[in-house]
Amino acid sequence: MGELDTGLPLSEDDLDTYRLIASGGDPGDRPVDRLLSIGLISRDPYQPHEWIPHDPRGVAERLLADRQRDLTQAVEQMAFIPDLAGLHVHFDPHRWYGGPGSEFLGSPAEMNARIGEVMGSASQEVCAAQPGAPGERDPAIVRLGVDRTVAALRRGVEIMTLYAALAASDEQTRTSVAEISAAGGQTRVNALPFQRMVIVDRTHLFVDNFVVADAESNSGWHVFDRASVASARETYRLVWERSTRWEDLRRTTSGLTARQEAILRELETGQSQPQVGVSLGLAERTVAKELAAMKTTLGMKSVAQIMAWWGRQQRD
Repeated sequence: MGELDTGLPLSEDDLDTYRLIASGGDPGDRPVDRLLSIGLISRDPYQPHEWIPHDPRGVAERLLADRQRDLTQAVEQMAFIPDLAGLHVHFDPHRWYGGPGSEFLGSPAEMNARIGEVMGSASQEVCAAQPGAPGERDPAIVRLGVDRTVAALRRGVEIMTLYAALAASDEQTRTSVAEISAAGGQTRVNALPFQRMVIVDRTHLFVDNFVVADAESNSGWHVFDRASVASARETYRLVWERSTRWEDLRRTTSGLTARQEAILRELETGQSQPQVGVSLGLAERTVAKELAAMKTTLGMKSVAQIMAWWGRQQRD
């Protein structure tokens, strides 16, 4: 606003002082600063200790003109704000925002960098879920994840990591889990499908991208909406409680591998062999090859025989 604002609003004492001056009285020691600032009075140039009152209607017109000018400027500035916000596409073209509670990270490098940044300040809990086939994971990224996890564990952070059943037969994963377990981390395995996610301190959630079409593979979202993070953590805990502790894993007495057991668990849900491959991240020919190997191991001639035997094993 303009300079005339400094004396407003006037108090009841200010109004009484103006009335006194306007009637020819002497204000004495009464404060007159606010009356001066808005132009209701001025000093008499010939009698410095006297005051000259001015027409309040003229002062009111000047104040009104000032406010109209300021309001016009404010409306013009507000009209420009949407244009200003639209400049974000030039600041960072590859970053999308899904509202105040989430941010799109358009590449694996961005995802890993942001996860590292958040995990670096974790102080309570990290819940991670890795459903992908172990062979799909970059060894460098795996090493980075292990280092971050061990560092957090040393700060006293509770770490829980959930893997797909196939991870138990992967040498790289077994080595990583051994290192994390030695530092105090907890690891479990689940044969059923689950979503990839990382939850940090019940405040930050990282998930795969299901929003932006044609986005780069392994892009994702950083979610910090409180309700969404809490819901995801509860889902994680439900899966975690129904999962097998890593240290309790063992091969069956018949000699089946963890991957073969995972295939049988998927088949018993009614999925076809191609669907099993999709669920476990395996090629269809790999599923067929594993089934053939199971026939040899178990001395059976058909998948039906294998499934009948598997059903009996689960009941025993």
